Amino acid sequence: MGESTEPPPLSTAFLLMAVGRQVRERIERDLASEGIALRHVSALGHLSRNPGMSYSELARRASVTPQSMQATLRKLEARGAIEHDGESGRGRTARLSVTAEGRRLLALGTAAISAADEHVEAALDGRLGARPGLSLLEVLRRLDHDDS
Repeated sequence: MGESTEPPPLSTAFLLMAVGRQVRERIERDLASEGIALRHVSALGHLSRNPGMSYSELARRASVTPQSMQATLRKLEARGAIEHDGESGRGRTARLSVTAEGRRLLALGTAAISAADEHVEAALDGRLGARPGLSLLEVLRRLDHDDS
C-alpha cells in the first residue's frame, strides 16, 4: 500500500504541549547565563509569596518529589538565594526564606517570563484577543473544574 498523503489531524492538546515546550526552552535559555533554571525561579516565587514554607510543602506545590526539591534548594542555598531560619531534623522543619540575591534571581526569572509572554503574544497577533493570557486562564480553569 502507498503512503497516505493526508496530513495528520491537528491536535489542540499536542499543539499546546509543543508551544509550552518552546516557551519553556526559551525561558531556560534566557536563565542559563545566570546558572539557574525555571525550577529555581518557581521555588523562589513560592518562597517569596509564602516565607517559611517547608521543603515538603514546596515539593507539593511544584509537583515534584521532595528529593528533586531538595536538589533545587541546595543549589539556591549555595548561590546565597535562600537561607534557613532554623535547623531541620528530629521533628523540626527548617523554615526557608529568600535573600536579596534570591530576589535578584527571581526578578531575572520574571523578566525572562515576561519576554516570553511578549514573544508569544506577538506570534498570536491578536488571534486570542487583546489579552490572550485571560483566554488561556479560562481554559485552564475549565479543564481544572472538569478534572474535579
